[in-house]
Amino acid sequence: MVFQESETVELKSVVVEDIKKEIIAFANCEGGKLYIGVQDDGTVVGLDDPDGVALQVSNMVRDEIKPDVTMFLRYMTVDVQGKKIVAIDIQQGTERPYYIAKKGLRPEGVYVRQGYSSVPATNTMIRRMIKETDGDHFEEMRSLEQNLTFDAAKKEFAACKVPFGIPQMKTLGIMNHDGIYTNLGLLLSDQCVHTIKAAVFEGTTQNEFKDRREFSGSLFCQMNEAYDYIDFRNQNHSTFSKLRRIDRRDYPEEAVREALLNLLVHREYSFRASSFISIYADRIEFTSIGGLISGVTLQDVMMGISVCRNTKLANVFYRLELIEAYGTGIRKIMEAYEGSGQKPKIEVTENAFKITLPNRNVNYADNAVLEAAEKPEANVIELAKEKGSISRKEIEKLLGVSQSTCGRLLKQMLITGKLVQQGKGKNTRYVLQN
Repeated sequence: MVFQESETVELKSVVVEDIKKEIIAFANCEGGKLYIGVQDDGTVVGLDDPDGVALQVSNMVRDEIKPDVTMFLRYMTVDVQGKKIVAIDIQQGTERPYYIAKKGLRPEGVYVRQGYSSVPATNTMIRRMIKETDGDHFEEMRSLEQNLTFDAAKKEFAACKVPFGIPQMKTLGIMNHDGIYTNLGLLLSDQCVHTIKAAVFEGTTQNEFKDRREFSGSLFCQMNEAYDYIDFRNQNHSTFSKLRRIDRRDYPEEAVREALLNLLVHREYSFRASSFISIYADRIEFTSIGGLISGVTLQDVMMGISVCRNTKLANVFYRLELIEAYGTGIRKIMEAYEGSGQKPKIEVTENAFKITLPNRNVNYADNAVLEAAEKPEANVIELAKEKGSISRKEIEKLLGVSQSTCGRLLKQMLITGKLVQQGKGKNTRYVLQN
């Protein structure tokens, strides 16, 4: 029997760490044979303990290669020239790409056969193998990033008293049956690569920025932080009907909530582009990547028909009681504006979906009130310059806002370094940052 290395044959005189690279490369490609006890030049040196060698390799494969590739390997002890060698027949696996567990789904962990050598796979090759194996459903595909943590998700599940362990992760699709995290897991993890960009503009155009933020991390973090960002700017205006005062916020909280959840749950995550929240004096725009699913029209959506792009993500949000049945979000947004004389606007293109919420109070506020609502921080800064230091009550009086709204404004200005707190309790004052 003559031994010679080729695209489908690899020779090793003894067991070395690189053996797992060869096994991975064969399993990711067309399969092949690995002979242990044969030198690179084809010289048979034999093995003293072939059974022990086979067991050593078997343990290495089981403990250090993911997904489980053991069912695609067959071990044989062969007698050649009076010497015993181990022959390992490796078939192409059905759950490619296989990779070194410690390295993960990246080029340094995934290997393919190229000529007579096993070489790192490119990111493009890795993605292609994942797509071929897992299909086109983004949230079900294996995540390229496997070092994931779920601190934010654990808090969200705990708040709803819903268990969040390995069994639940597998049931929900956060990880597959082999314990490998999916793209759904990536979205809910603290390492989520997708973001929401938010901006506040002066007036009704994008000519001048007042503030901008980018929310990252788990979708749960993005959800909560983006909502607080909007809520902080959702001013409360008062009108009077005879002797009765009527308070009304610029945007119905239910509409804001549903528009934000729509932005998170229904966007196309196979693209890395961010979603956008744009806040103007007269409206808020929620723009997500990905148009309607093929076959669904805007008219269908307005009638309450919903075909969810990310069914597993939607199921997670449903389990946490963040959303109800599919197709109710748009209806709730429209109902929130009933009787206001204004109507939300839905726009769809091939690659984008936008919900515009009109400011219900823009027609009721006089110019002075509207200007104050648009420039709360500027007004506070001007007052601080004039007086040297200011109190919470002085800010409330200046802006005509509630204690809670004033508290949110102060917190934001302290975080951004525009103000510095002096004193505690009733003696608390605020001064400009030097």
